[in-house]
Amino acid sequence: MTNDHSGGDEAIDSAAIRAFTEEFGDRAAKLPPVAIVIAAFNEEGSIGPVVEALPATVCGLEAAAIVVSDGAVDSTAKEARQAGALVCEVPVNRGQGAALRLGYRLARDGGAGYIVTTDADGQYNPAEIDSLLAPILAGQADFVTGSRTMGSEETKDPVRKLGVRVFALTISVLTGQRVTDTTFGLRAMRSEVTGAVCLEQPQYQAAELLIGVITHGFRVAERPATIHRRTVGKSKKGNNAFYALSFSKVVFGTWWRERQRRADGGKPWAPGERRERGERGLVGDSGAAEPLPGRAATAGTGAAPSAPSLARPAGRAEPPDTRSAKST
Repeated sequence: MTNDHSGGDEAIDSAAIRAFTEEFGDRAAKLPPVAIVIAAFNEEGSIGPVVEALPATVCGLEAAAIVVSDGAVDSTAKEARQAGALVCEVPVNRGQGAALRLGYRLARDGGAGYIVTTDADGQYNPAEIDSLLAPILAGQADFVTGSRTMGSEETKDPVRKLGVRVFALTISVLTGQRVTDTTFGLRAMRSEVTGAVCLEQPQYQAAELLIGVITHGFRVAERPATIHRRTVGKSKKGNNAFYALSFSKVVFGTWWRERQRRADGGKPWAPGERRERGERGLVGDSGAAEPLPGRAATAGTGAAPSAPSLARPAGRAEPPDTRSAKST
């Protein structure tokens, strides 16, 4: 695997997109408002039930599932098709990050206004998707992730539990924005967000996406969510030490890259700028910003500053107003 979106990756993506478009035609070109993107590698026996359990509508908006089969050598792609997903097959295994990046591109190209991600292993509860998209439709956030720290988890591994909290604290300190879970795979976002941030990591992409979203000034929120124990197949993350080392490299590498990009004339947010524009912490259930623990909120910062302008996809109708609905 490579650590950048190389010319070879682009050739692979382009070929996969052509095959996807030829197979699904208008279904691929005219996606509904919500695209649920799943990266899958050898998830036979798991991906079918996961796709079948996905909601047909999210917050009243029609949804479609896109499964990117990342070099799977089993029946992952066949099983996903039979369950009703639009399947994009990649002939080589490049990693979850590369597969999701391709899935985001397919969703944007197909005109989906919103993207939801979930994993292929069945660890996330599809009934919680509504609670993640609702703040976005209400105009309170651009990117919403579930949080096991705010919700619940079934794992008994104390090292994994500690790791979740350590990485959350690390990214909170580096970015100046409080987060409680940096690796949760169930997320919702405006589709344009995925095109605005730089995504290069082939594997441990959760941190790159989150840090990129924060440093570009997009409004980020978390909602309580549940992660269940995996019941089919085995994790692709590797042992705890390898995962921690790899994830750490991505965290610090992405943070440093974003700092350098700003120094070179880009406009992502940097920790030092937050005091000038008002401290912006986590957007909580009320929609108000929560400053980092130990910091006093700057006067007049009851609401998060405006995010970069995001144009709605051409031809996409304005989503129904859900501002009066409570999200949990």
